[in-house]
Amino acid sequence: MAVIGENKISKMDFVKLGQDLENQELEAPAGVATPQIYGQLLAVYLLQNDTCNAKFLWKRIPTNLKTGELSLVWAVGQKVWQRDHPSVYDTLKQDWSEDIKPIMTALKETIHERAFKLVSLAYSSIHSEDLAAFIGLTVPEAIQAVKNRGWTVDAQSKIITPKKPEKLIDPPLSSDHQLSVLTDYVSFLEN
Repeated sequence: MAVIGENKISKMDFVKLGQDLENQELEAPAGVATPQIYGQLLAVYLLQNDTCNAKFLWKRIPTNLKTGELSLVWAVGQKVWQRDHPSVYDTLKQDWSEDIKPIMTALKETIHERAFKLVSLAYSSIHSEDLAAFIGLTVPEAIQAVKNRGWTVDAQSKIITPKKPEKLIDPPLSSDHQLSVLTDYVSFLEN
């Protein structure tokens, strides 16, 4: 059984976990899985940045199960969908159950990495307060995090200059993924 529970897994294969959870949902008696399976699958979809499947999963979950921790996972999903980054981090600060905690921890780290990558690609400089709000850290934590990444920080003006990532030859992206990336850039620049 792929459901995370009493067995703590230090490094999980979330792709395999997602596939196992999808199979469990399909094989569930009467076509209705447990809230635990739905919650974990929803969290895995968010971790994989698959907001479309997360939204469709939420729509097919029976209304009487959309309570408790499952509704909190969906609240994170809504904030991710709306690209409301400060609220995503606030919503992720929940006290998650052991079943979902590893996925939500990985989701928080993944969202941080996505934010840092997006800032490094989109900005030549950014004020430390703006960066801190975008990545869900305090200003001192954000400054320390960017210093660890080799970015420059002007101590007087608190302006951060991101280190541009090395140019790598990327494999061709699917048109859906290209549209998603473009939407992320435009949305980020508009906010």
